Amino acid sequence: MTETPRIARIWRGRTRPERADEYEAYNYEAGIKPLIEKALGVQTFREDRDTHSEFMTISYWESVEAMARFTGSDPARIHHLDRDAEFLIEQPKEVQVLRLLTSHGRTGA
Repeated sequence: MTETPRIARIWRGRTRPERADEYEAYNYEAGIKPLIEKALGVQTFREDRDTHSEFMTISYWESVEAMARFTGSDPARIHHLDRDAEFLIEQPKEVQVLRLLTSHGRTGA
């Protein structure tokens, strides 16, 4: 039986444009790959602007308890990657945790 996503966990971070490609590759290897193994699904986004590039990762979970097992009890706890301080303009202090009420359409690539 496939679990149904009920919780979305949203992380955001910004880097300087000249480091964005490098951070994207690093973030995927060090952050996204391990997350893919734990979450029901993961989406990553990037927006490039003149002054910064913003990254957003949304992971989907069957419950707050499942997410807490990944984060180490506090579902809103940030998991800073080893090199985040090198890449990010500022290190995020929180993530957003939202209940998923409805889902429509196709989101697969």
